[in-house]
Amino acid sequence: MITIGIVDDHSLIINGLLKMLQNEPACQVLFTVQDGVDLLQKLSEQLPDVLLLDIELPDTNGIDLCKKLLILYPKLAVIALTNHDDVVYVRKMMRNGAMGYLLKGTEKEPLLQAIETVAAGEQYIDRQIEQNILQQSIHGRKATAYVKLTNRELEILALIANEYSNQEIADKLFLSVRTVESHRHSLNQKLNIKTTAGLVKEAYLRGLV
Repeated sequence: MITIGIVDDHSLIINGLLKMLQNEPACQVLFTVQDGVDLLQKLSEQLPDVLLLDIELPDTNGIDLCKKLLILYPKLAVIALTNHDDVVYVRKMMRNGAMGYLLKGTEKEPLLQAIETVAAGEQYIDRQIEQNILQQSIHGRKATAYVKLTNRELEILALIANEYSNQEIADKLFLSVRTVESHRHSLNQKLNIKTTAGLVKEAYLRGLV
């Protein structure tokens, strides 16, 4: 029997998951909670095999919470449950230790498959998201092939993705702020990207973060 915990701030989602799991003899839901505080309390009382974790909770960031949980409970198998199908979110969750990634509204069969897969110690990613990753990876490889960046630009791109300010980048790389700004402008021009969010996404596609 695979024991399961569910954390989501929407009762409709929780009820839908419970309905899909209620008659499954191989699965037992130990608890449902709607925020990070209650989750930590429940986990201290009873640890499930699998945790279905909403990325966006009212009191915490599910991505950061995932990392914290796996430090406390390294054997816990976390499945991210979210509306976000962007590859950036997937990679952040996987880097923080999640074993699975499912979109909300998933059908019963892939839900059960995901639970069984991660409980066995293997990764599971929603098929739709797998297609997104494949397409964006192809885009990333094309970008790498046709838009060559200097080593310094790659360094700065990685630091931008890690939320360094221009001043912090300058201090870390022993450059002037003006030089950092010049490199950022060059990145924007080369990659045809206008926003910091776009640069962060490019860094993930290139495997820099």
